[in-house]
Amino acid sequence: MTDKPASSSPTGGPIADLSKAPLPTEDTLRKRRSIPLQLTRFAVYNARIMRMVIKGH
Repeated sequence: MTDKPASSSPTGGPIADLSKAPLPTEDTLRKRRSIPLQLTRFAVYNARIMRMVIKGH
């Protein structure tokens, strides 16, 4: 390990200023934490990928 600071910018400031980035709404956070919703999205995504794979053969 080195003793150098994590910032590799020449001025020592942040590499990207994200202070003005929009924050997610409560509804967005609730959807991100919802296990049933995420499992449904996962299954739909996998079905789309499998359909593409099957069509290609």
